[in-house]
Amino acid sequence: MTAYAVVIPTLVRDTLADCLTALAAATGPKPEEIVLVDDRPEPEPDPDALEHPLSVLGALRERTLVLRSGGRGPAAARNSGARAVTAPWVAFLDDDVQVGPHWCDQLSQDLAEAGPDTGGVQGIIAVPLPGERRPTDWERGTAGLAQAHWITADMAFRAAALKQVGGFDERFRRAFREDADLALRVLDAGWRIRQGRRTTRHPVRPADRWVSLRAQRGNADDALMRRLHGPGWWHRAMAPRGRLRNHLAITATGLAACALAVTGQRRAAAAAALGWAAGTGEFAWARIAPGPRTRHEVGTMLATSVLIPPAATWHWFNGLWRHRDAAPWPEVAP
Repeated sequence: MTAYAVVIPTLVRDTLADCLTALAAATGPKPEEIVLVDDRPEPEPDPDALEHPLSVLGALRERTLVLRSGGRGPAAARNSGARAVTAPWVAFLDDDVQVGPHWCDQLSQDLAEAGPDTGGVQGIIAVPLPGERRPTDWERGTAGLAQAHWITADMAFRAAALKQVGGFDERFRRAFREDADLALRVLDAGWRIRQGRRTTRHPVRPADRWVSLRAQRGNADDALMRRLHGPGWWHRAMAPRGRLRNHLAITATGLAACALAVTGQRRAAAAAALGWAAGTGEFAWARIAPGPRTRHEVGTMLATSVLIPPAATWHWFNGLWRHRDAAPWPEVAP
């Protein structure tokens, strides 16, 4: 049996207990070590919040270590956890997933079948969607995780590969692109990454109507990816291209309409405003059409479709400026 450890960065959300319950119940060889990395940013987070999640581990509680990473983001939290283990493989899980009933068995098989040049083995992510109606925009976005490559919701890396590349790039402060960046660096170092057999369930967590607007912060991470891996990183990472170009164009026409109106060029301003409205309308309908089309969903899509293009544009240019001198990770030798 190939020994492995499990590292879970957490904000101690309600989902953590379900995550640990599923891990404890999974059949097969158990992890030699479990590291929970508490990444809550509070100076003195409530320790009692972990009492119930830890209690569900049963006998695995004795193998579990709790660390704090101070709210520096999931990349830094995973690095803290990986440095604390001694097993030759580290399986990373998110705190909002539930491993399958035979996950430990299947992971052991995945690792046993990994050749000496295999640096990572990816799990299969399943996202349950409602069967009685069309999924919302947020639910469809979460469902995209099932097709994502190298997603750290369930991703095992060889400890030697992690050490060689310096682990996760801690400049990725959100749970976005840090997995693709690590995978590209592992591949560049000469390792292979293969698809495993194990399955992990990733439920859609509840979210408010502005979640898609906050998600635009990820455009700054895309700017960092561009700086580190070049403009063709989308193809190498097999990541969807997204609508950034459309957002830039919509924002530009909106700004042009305002500027032309201020300078008294009414006809040109009207033409630019028409272009902005057409682009915004197309974006809104592309999100409304496949959804449930309830009053709440349509209202949310209309409001956020107006705000997302300028928000995406702002975060993109902010990221380009902020990461203009970003050097390859690690910036110092690991």
